[in-house]
Amino acid sequence: MITVNPDGKIMVRRCLVTLRPFRLFVLGIGFFTLCFLMTSLGGQFSARRLGDSPFTMRTEVPGGAESRGALRKMSDLLELMVKRMDVLARLENSSELHRTASVARLAADRLNPGTGLIERIQAIAQNVSDIAVKVDQILRHSLILHSKVSEGRRDQCEAPSDPRFPDCSGKVEWMRARWTSDPCYAFFGVDGTECSFLIYLSEVEWFCPPLPWRNRTASRTAPKALPKVQAVFRSNLSHLLELMGSGKESLIFMKKRTRRLTAQWAKAAKHLAQKLGDIRRDQKQILVHIGFLTEESGDVFSPRVLKGGPLGEMVQWADILAALYVLGHSLRITVSLKELQSNLGVPPGRGNCPLTMPLPFDLIYTDYHGLQQMKQHMGLSFKKYRCRIRVIDTFGTEPAYNHEEYATLHGYRTNWGYWNLNPKQFMTMFPHTPDNSFMGFVSEELSEAEKQLIKDSKASNMAVVYGKEASIWKGKEKFLAILNKYMEIHGTVYYESQRPPEVPAFVKNHGLLPQPEFQQLLRKAKLFIGFGFPYEGPAPLEAIANGCIFLQARFSPPHSSLNHEFFRGKPTSREVFSQHPYAENFIGKPHVWTVDYNNSEEFEAAVKAIMDTQVDPYLPYEYTCAGMLERIHAYIQHQDFCAGPSPVPPGAHAAQSPFVLAPNATHLEWAQNISSIAGAWPPTRSLRAWLAAPGRACTDACLDHGLVCEPSFFPYLNSQDAFLKLQVPCDSTEWEMHHLYPAFAQPGQECYLQKEPLLFSCAGASTKYQRLCPCRDFLKGQVALCQDCL
Repeated sequence: MITVNPDGKIMVRRCLVTLRPFRLFVLGIGFFTLCFLMTSLGGQFSARRLGDSPFTMRTEVPGGAESRGALRKMSDLLELMVKRMDVLARLENSSELHRTASVARLAADRLNPGTGLIERIQAIAQNVSDIAVKVDQILRHSLILHSKVSEGRRDQCEAPSDPRFPDCSGKVEWMRARWTSDPCYAFFGVDGTECSFLIYLSEVEWFCPPLPWRNRTASRTAPKALPKVQAVFRSNLSHLLELMGSGKESLIFMKKRTRRLTAQWAKAAKHLAQKLGDIRRDQKQILVHIGFLTEESGDVFSPRVLKGGPLGEMVQWADILAALYVLGHSLRITVSLKELQSNLGVPPGRGNCPLTMPLPFDLIYTDYHGLQQMKQHMGLSFKKYRCRIRVIDTFGTEPAYNHEEYATLHGYRTNWGYWNLNPKQFMTMFPHTPDNSFMGFVSEELSEAEKQLIKDSKASNMAVVYGKEASIWKGKEKFLAILNKYMEIHGTVYYESQRPPEVPAFVKNHGLLPQPEFQQLLRKAKLFIGFGFPYEGPAPLEAIANGCIFLQARFSPPHSSLNHEFFRGKPTSREVFSQHPYAENFIGKPHVWTVDYNNSEEFEAAVKAIMDTQVDPYLPYEYTCAGMLERIHAYIQHQDFCAGPSPVPPGAHAAQSPFVLAPNATHLEWAQNISSIAGAWPPTRSLRAWLAAPGRACTDACLDHGLVCEPSFFPYLNSQDAFLKLQVPCDSTEWEMHHLYPAFAQPGQECYLQKEPLLFSCAGASTKYQRLCPCRDFLKGQVALCQDCL
């Protein structure tokens, strides 16, 4: 066994105590020196050599003398420290040597306390001194170079007066005062000099003209476009499930749904491939950003997936992802702000600068939350690329709310509108707003064998209530009591420990059911009954597809943003006459019954009649996988909002009018001897135009004739010639910005034409005007597409 003298232990401890703070001190000095050098050099050269960056044009090099002086002071300070430490070390060693010479010698051999540290400090001091000399040489050379350059360029770094760039001087003034407000300006090379302002404003933004002395190859150049790849239909969705990610209950729900519908998507892809034949489809680069699932937006949906919360949005997003993937396009899916910024190429900072690269996506699908996030972080690039955005918008956005100036002046501004997009860029869950595009979702389609099995196993007296949250049941005791006289009532209300008091004891509550079990419950039930909320969800279509009759409430007066809290603030004035207008208007009896719940006799009579009514499972084609796939394919293939509207200017007249009055003299048609306008979609030959009755919206006027309003046809009607062909006498014609124009006003015989293309609107009516309405035909079961649209 080895023994150690206790005095030796004491000596070792003293050495460790003495050296630990000393070493920390030395490390601190070294770290400080390194940071100072990096800051000095980085500040002078922006981590780049002069000439490597398009933004290194400087007229002065501030701080050069101060940097050299500080380096010399640091070197002198370190040398002084070495001398004083040498004295302290000798004193400490001599005092300890008198008491325990032999042990101290052993400890000194092991730890080497003085010599090594002093040598290191001397080396640091020498390095700092050498660096100071080199920095001095670099800064002197830089000053000479900058003085030469500034002499030749000083007069060229003044804001030019160019009528093509009227905002240039104002933007330069702004940059002088605010360029430090966002780090993104420094990221692009702005350093506070006039030249850097002008270079940035002409090459990164576009407010100033290009500087003639600039080397154009130094500015940002767009990367070469990737060769176009043909889109190929996919039937295996396993890679899509990986792209969707995990970690959120909402994503888990969406992936389960996608997995369950894989076979139906594959069948739909085969069907569409046969219908399209040899039509070439280019593969699109598509970013899908689900903004409402990001933490920054609050993500209120994910925690409620397992507690009876609304699932309609997640149903729709799952189906959108599946459709885009099955169509063969390249997808990038994000559910966080950080992922969004990375995929877009957002520069570091607060979002005031454009993207660092051209947008790599042909299309972006998002929602209102994602739209707001993009606007906050894309700078001017948002305005440049917003034509590529498609906004999933459940309840729709009408043109009067979308146009920022008009909405502000006329009281249509809400928290969700004023984006100045083409209204067709908003995509809805149901086809209730022709001004927007109908995106939709899918319901599971049954085979003929499944339909027969459902008919054989249906219970004649079983009802399921539409509503998973207990609050929906509150105050409905009267209806439930009447229904209970004829049917066994089932509910799927979420609860944790005890039965919700809002659900009567005679109701059999199953709790929250997984989707397959809920489908099985619907296949047994005769009736699916709604109590007025939620509005326009997917569940009624699923119930009808599983052989149920849907009973819903009629609203009188209709619900809207004017009288109902739920719709207040939404960018639409649409009036909702029932809980599910699509089911009422596009499906109707015998599958859908809409009654006045305030009339007990009418409600009870409807229940009795339903018990005696037999129906087969029914699903509209536009809500099948094949229907949705067909619709989205048509949008991607034909919708292009980047070309911009091109209205006929006031006073302009076409060489030959494309319209003729129909034989019955009631409406206009596209002349057969005039070909459809090239590139127009829908094709203009499907256009029919009527003059609506006073107080009638174009949406309703077209439906009255078995057609749908088509806002993209408005520009062709927006002329005095259209009124003349309809034999409407115009004593005067005015061009104004109004969402009801073009229109005819009586008395006065005045004709009004639309001045702002973004305000062409199928929605809206006034008893003062007879609106000129463009209508078109549509495919049976596919209202979004005309007969020639594929």
